Amino acid sequence: MKRIAQTIVFWGVLLALWEMAVTYFKVQSYLMPPPSAIFRAAWEVHPQMLADTWVTTVEVLTGFVAAVAGGLVIGVVISYSAFARRTLYPLVTALQSMPKIALAPLMIVWFGYGFASKLASTFLFAFFPVVVATMGGLASVARNLDEHFRALGASPWDTFWRLYLPAALPAFADGLKIAMPLAVIGAIVGEFIGSEEGLGHLIVFASAAARTDVMFAAILMVTLLAVVLYWAIERLARFVWWRGINV
Repeated sequence: MKRIAQTIVFWGVLLALWEMAVTYFKVQSYLMPPPSAIFRAAWEVHPQMLADTWVTTVEVLTGFVAAVAGGLVIGVVISYSAFARRTLYPLVTALQSMPKIALAPLMIVWFGYGFASKLASTFLFAFFPVVVATMGGLASVARNLDEHFRALGASPWDTFWRLYLPAALPAFADGLKIAMPLAVIGAIVGEFIGSEEGLGHLIVFASAAARTDVMFAAILMVTLLAVVLYWAIERLARFVWWRGINV
């Protein structure tokens, strides 16, 4: 309860300082609207904002799940195959090195303006951290433990399931926590390039209409969405880790 109170007080003070600074320096609202104007704008468009938030959330979660599944599989394959490490890993690294926002228009060309292009954009942003985290977690297993399992006659599958996978979970969870905010960014970038709904589309629409207050409201909603999803991943990781300890 104390932590929650501290967080509320901190953000309350920050918003109050923002409000006073904008008023004191007489900053034009189209440049930097005060929090009061942003909250009024958010209430004004809240039906549309809630609908767009749902659309973006679905895109983020779907792309995130796809990135986790794909990143886990690729990470395991690269960790266990020297051939994949020489061929597939450089390809994955090269893909990560490309500027994703430059690839976003290609997503529109290949997949159209619908859900598929947002899914592809979200996947590209969130994929690489999961691969790296999986590889790092699997590589962190002590060699003497692997030798111990071999001495007991454990099969490769049992060794992976009972030794490598549990040992890799902390690093894998860290990868998920990195990937989740990137998934939100990927969905918004996809909506920026071409979309008729979603928070990214709302930001673009507000920019065209010179509604800076609505833009800030949508940006704050994107930030809140990313924080909530990050918190959910963090809590889930703690729960899984606690369950693993107490099994």
